[in-house]
Amino acid sequence: MYRDLVVWQKGRRLASSVYRQTRQFPRDEMFGLTSQMRRAAISVISNIAEGYGRRSVDDTIHFLVIARGSLLELEAQTVVATDLEYLDAANGDALVEQALDTVRLLNGLIRHHERKRR
Repeated sequence: MYRDLVVWQKGRRLASSVYRQTRQFPRDEMFGLTSQMRRAAISVISNIAEGYGRRSVDDTIHFLVIARGSLLELEAQTVVATDLEYLDAANGDALVEQALDTVRLLNGLIRHHERKRR
Protein backbone atom coordinates (compact mmCIF):
# COMPACT_ATOMS: atom_id res chain seq x y z
CA MET A 1 0.00 0.00 0.00
CA TYR A 2 1.22 3.49 -0.84
CA ARG A 3 0.99 4.66 2.79
CA ASP A 4 3.73 2.19 3.67
CA LEU A 5 6.18 3.88 1.28
CA VAL A 6 8.88 5.93 3.02
CA VAL A 7 8.55 8.56 0.28
CA TRP A 8 4.83 8.96 0.96
CA GLN A 9 5.44 9.21 4.71
CA LYS A 10 8.12 11.88 4.18
CA GLY A 11 5.78 13.69 1.80
CA ARG A 12 3.08 13.63 4.45
CA ARG A 13 5.43 15.14 7.03
CA LEU A 14 6.50 17.74 4.49
CA ALA A 15 2.87 18.68 3.79
CA SER A 16 2.24 19.07 7.52
CA SER A 17 5.36 21.24 7.85
CA VAL A 18 4.25 23.43 4.96
CA TYR A 19 0.80 23.94 6.49
CA ARG A 20 2.34 24.82 9.85
CA GLN A 21 4.91 27.21 8.38
CA THR A 22 2.46 29.00 6.08
CA ARG A 23 0.10 29.81 8.97
CA GLN A 24 2.42 32.71 9.78
CA PHE A 25 2.33 34.18 6.25
CA PRO A 26 0.59 37.54 5.78
CA ARG A 27 -3.18 37.39 5.31
CA ASP A 28 -2.88 38.97 1.87
CA GLU A 29 -0.90 35.90 0.78
CA MET A 30 -3.74 33.49 1.68
CA PHE A 31 -4.71 33.12 -1.99
CA GLY A 32 -1.18 33.59 -3.33
CA LEU A 33 1.97 31.95 -2.09
CA THR A 34 0.29 30.27 0.89
CA SER A 35 -2.22 28.53 -1.35
CA GLN A 36 0.40 27.60 -3.96
CA MET A 37 2.74 26.04 -1.41
CA ARG A 38 -0.03 24.10 0.27
CA ARG A 39 -1.39 22.80 -3.05
CA ALA A 40 2.08 21.72 -4.17
CA ALA A 41 2.71 19.90 -0.89
CA ILE A 42 -0.64 18.09 -0.98
CA SER A 43 -0.11 17.28 -4.66
CA VAL A 44 2.97 15.24 -3.79
CA ILE A 45 1.22 12.68 -1.62
CA SER A 46 -1.95 12.78 -3.71
CA ASN A 47 -0.08 11.91 -6.89
CA ILE A 48 1.88 9.13 -5.21
CA ALA A 49 -1.43 7.67 -4.01
CA GLU A 50 -3.06 8.07 -7.42
CA GLY A 51 -0.10 6.47 -9.14
CA TYR A 52 -0.37 3.43 -6.91
CA GLY A 53 -4.08 3.22 -7.67
CA ARG A 54 -3.43 2.81 -11.39
CA ARG A 55 -3.15 -0.52 -13.12
CA SER A 56 -0.18 0.08 -15.38
CA VAL A 57 3.45 0.78 -14.62
CA ASP A 58 3.41 3.64 -17.14
CA ASP A 59 0.53 5.32 -15.29
CA THR A 60 2.29 4.84 -11.97
CA ILE A 61 5.46 6.44 -13.33
CA HIS A 62 3.45 9.30 -14.83
CA PHE A 63 1.94 10.24 -11.45
CA LEU A 64 5.26 9.82 -9.63
CA VAL A 65 6.84 12.25 -12.11
CA ILE A 66 4.01 14.73 -11.43
CA ALA A 67 4.70 14.37 -7.69
CA ARG A 68 8.38 15.13 -8.35
CA GLY A 69 7.41 18.26 -10.26
CA SER A 70 5.27 19.39 -7.33
CA LEU A 71 8.22 18.94 -4.98
CA LEU A 72 10.39 21.13 -7.19
CA GLU A 73 7.62 23.74 -7.38
CA LEU A 74 7.48 23.70 -3.60
CA GLU A 75 11.24 24.15 -3.38
CA ALA A 76 11.08 27.23 -5.64
CA GLN A 77 8.12 28.67 -3.71
CA THR A 78 9.94 28.14 -0.42
CA VAL A 79 12.95 30.03 -1.73
CA VAL A 80 10.70 32.97 -2.67
CA ALA A 81 8.92 32.84 0.70
CA THR A 82 12.31 32.99 2.41
CA ASP A 83 13.44 35.86 0.17
CA LEU A 84 10.29 37.77 1.16
CA GLU A 85 11.03 36.96 4.83
CA TYR A 86 7.75 35.10 5.27
CA LEU A 87 9.99 32.27 6.48
CA ASP A 88 13.19 32.75 8.39
CA ALA A 89 16.27 31.23 6.77
CA ALA A 90 16.40 28.21 9.09
CA ASN A 91 12.78 27.22 8.46
CA GLY A 92 13.09 27.88 4.75
CA ASP A 93 16.25 25.78 4.53
CA ALA A 94 14.58 22.98 6.50
CA LEU A 95 11.60 22.88 4.13
CA VAL A 96 13.88 22.90 1.09
CA GLU A 97 15.93 20.05 2.57
CA GLN A 98 12.77 18.05 3.30
CA ALA A 99 11.59 18.60 -0.26
CA LEU A 100 14.93 17.61 -1.80
CA ASP A 101 15.19 14.54 0.42
CA THR A 102 11.74 13.50 -0.80
CA VAL A 103 12.79 14.16 -4.43
CA ARG A 104 15.75 11.81 -3.99
CA LEU A 105 13.50 9.05 -2.66
CA LEU A 106 10.98 9.65 -5.42
CA ASN A 107 13.72 9.46 -8.05
CA GLY A 108 14.67 6.04 -6.70
CA LEU A 109 11.06 4.88 -6.80
CA ILE A 110 10.66 6.12 -10.38
CA ARG A 111 13.82 4.22 -11.39
CA HIS A 112 12.45 1.10 -9.68
CA HIS A 113 9.24 1.28 -11.71
CA GLU A 114 11.13 2.05 -14.91
CA ARG A 115 13.14 -1.15 -14.44
CA LYS A 116 9.87 -3.09 -14.03
CA ARG A 117 8.71 -1.69 -17.36
CA ARG A 118 11.63 -3.23 -19.28
